[in-house]
Amino acid sequence: MGKRSLVRRSEGKMLAGVCAGLSEFSGISTTRLRWAFFLFGLFGAGEVVYIILWILLPKE
Repeated sequence: MGKRSLVRRSEGKMLAGVCAGLSEFSGISTTRLRWAFFLFGLFGAGEVVYIILWILLPKE
């Protein structure tokens, strides 16, 4: 078993691969993470957090 790292995934991505990477790293469903970002975007700053992660997370 290899070391897990937090990266943007090219497999299973819809936009930038942030949710796919977070899903693989944390074990949470990709769909749940996408809904969380969507809802957080409606009631908070989900888009800002997503864009920051898009910039900071390296590609796989």
